[in-house]
Amino acid sequence: MTRKFLLIALIFTAFVTNAQIKMKKAEELINKTDSGWPIVEGWIKTAKNKVEILPVDQTKAKEALYRTQVTTSSPMGAIVFMTGGLLIDDGWIRILGSGNSKFNRTLPDWNKGKSFNEFGETPSFLLIADDAIGGFYLLNGGGLGTDLGKIYYFSPDNLEYEQLDVTYSEFLEFCFNNNLDKFYEGNRWDGWREEVSKLKGDEVFNFYPFLWTAEGSDINKSVRKIIPVQEQYSLNLDLRKQLGFDK
Repeated sequence: MTRKFLLIALIFTAFVTNAQIKMKKAEELINKTDSGWPIVEGWIKTAKNKVEILPVDQTKAKEALYRTQVTTSSPMGAIVFMTGGLLIDDGWIRILGSGNSKFNRTLPDWNKGKSFNEFGETPSFLLIADDAIGGFYLLNGGGLGTDLGKIYYFSPDNLEYEQLDVTYSEFLEFCFNNNLDKFYEGNRWDGWREEVSKLKGDEVFNFYPFLWTAEGSDINKSVRKIIPVQEQYSLNLDLRKQLGFDK
């Protein structure tokens, strides 16, 4: 088994088996001999896109790891335990870790009440990252389709869950090295980088007209304001219902 597929297997196994009745202690999830962090750190060092590693608070990291129930052998566990989160392309994409003053959300706390009700439950999906325009990246736990362990993008410009057909590890590769200008073509306005770099990790830009409308197709003509990410997530879900996407 190659290292890449071993990483995929580790993260998938850790993700789908956290339904156990008794949660593992943080110490049981910390793998001191086979941490996934050196591998992730190596990817970051060779990344084409700008990646900011936010400082970690070890006490908060330990609690976040326990609540996530993912081993540090996996890329996700390593990021939760070793970082306060990752900011890609001056904060355009925010990958959830154990929280930081600049990015005041942890992966488990952000998902509580959305993909599960109590820590230790098997989530139907996990919100693993989001972007500055109110798009959300989700790891499928069965609630989005049969492709367990694959990433979906809850897109603000069509309100669809777009299947990306990549694993968590491959999603990191996408964030670190993909042409994000091409992926987000039409969704980056003039001067976006300066504005996004000042955005807090628990905020997003909200646009009017909505990006999914014909009137909102030219983002440079839209009115934008900063709102809490929770407000945008709830709005996206409500709009899906109003448009008949969710029965």
